Amino acid sequence: MTVLTGLERLVRDEFAPLAGRRVGLLTNPSAVDGRLRSAYRLFAQARGVTLAALFGPEHGFAGSAADGAPVDHAVDPRTGCPIYSLYGETQRPTPDMLRDLDVLVVDIQDIGVRYYTFAWTVTHLLEAAGEHGVPVMILDRPNPWGGDGVAGPLLERSHASLVGRFPVPVQHGLTLGELATLVNALWNPTPAELQVIPCEGWRRTMRWSETGLPWVPPSPAMAHLSTLWHYPGACLVEGTTLSEGRGTALPFEIAGAPWLDAEALVDRLNADGWAASMGAGFRPLSFEPTDSKWAGQPCQGIQVHILDTARWRPLEVWLGVIITIRALYPQHFAWLPPVSEGAVYHFDRLIGGPWMRKEIEAGVESGLPVGAILGRFAAEWLDDAHAFELQRRSFLLYE
Repeated sequence: MTVLTGLERLVRDEFAPLAGRRVGLLTNPSAVDGRLRSAYRLFAQARGVTLAALFGPEHGFAGSAADGAPVDHAVDPRTGCPIYSLYGETQRPTPDMLRDLDVLVVDIQDIGVRYYTFAWTVTHLLEAAGEHGVPVMILDRPNPWGGDGVAGPLLERSHASLVGRFPVPVQHGLTLGELATLVNALWNPTPAELQVIPCEGWRRTMRWSETGLPWVPPSPAMAHLSTLWHYPGACLVEGTTLSEGRGTALPFEIAGAPWLDAEALVDRLNADGWAASMGAGFRPLSFEPTDSKWAGQPCQGIQVHILDTARWRPLEVWLGVIITIRALYPQHFAWLPPVSEGAVYHFDRLIGGPWMRKEIEAGVESGLPVGAILGRFAAEWLDDAHAFELQRRSFLLYE
């Protein structure tokens, strides 16, 4: 079955809802139709619609900037439109950016994981749009994970950042349109006039492979669908001194450091036994990153393999890897420290608060088995998931 995205529905309707309007478009190369035509080109060529401004999230409008790299404003040589960067000194549209626009349109592929920045850039856009009276239209796209699962802890508001602004779980099970509608209603101090053009044919149980849609990398390190299936857990490695595989061909699928013994690590992971019930297997490997942590240095580590997709639980698996390495290498393993006085640990910012890092430290120091520590976390998440599922219910656009 082929799903139609909000973009394809708009094209089918010949852009009728936008006729005669000056449009600002937030997008990047991930926004394509089933024939791989970009939203940018389709809007630029649309009759009766004036493409007046372009906006880019992290990695830029062109989707090529490195993670965390600030992106400057520019001018599009094809259309002459200004390209406003919302990742750098400016994180929300300014009054000057919005002054001549009749509507802001968002078309971008989110991945359904809280610490991916695109959704939170959209929430900044919604706040600015509401404040200045500019309506917003979101062209919805499927959540690649589907919409029937919620996992992970809620974000504590004290740890809000561009990798999570509001109390939603790590895997929220919402499309970008649904998440934006929820945030706009519950936490936007100046709610925008928001219209979502939903997908056609998408059901909450559908994973990406069932949609019939092409996968275009939404960011440089999210090149493959296999990367996405690891990301909810593997991204947490960013908060440690371990390499998460940036600067290799397998970002977020491997982890390691120069001081690791790959064979010994795999032996311990297999001996503990907790991963088998979560659909995971481990392989020792050597690698040398060309970028990011340990760039240019030979590392040993592991590649995590998904052996059973039905039982695969990336959060628990990758947390188990982190806990195991912390226990095996107490003299070498470290959490990335806060960058300044009063700042928070990056691991805490990602997972949503300090409690899990502290529980890992206490559990390892007291000799608790990895499976027992993971069991405590899973029990905590059940309450969070139930509460969020109730909260989100009235904002669901798909059955």
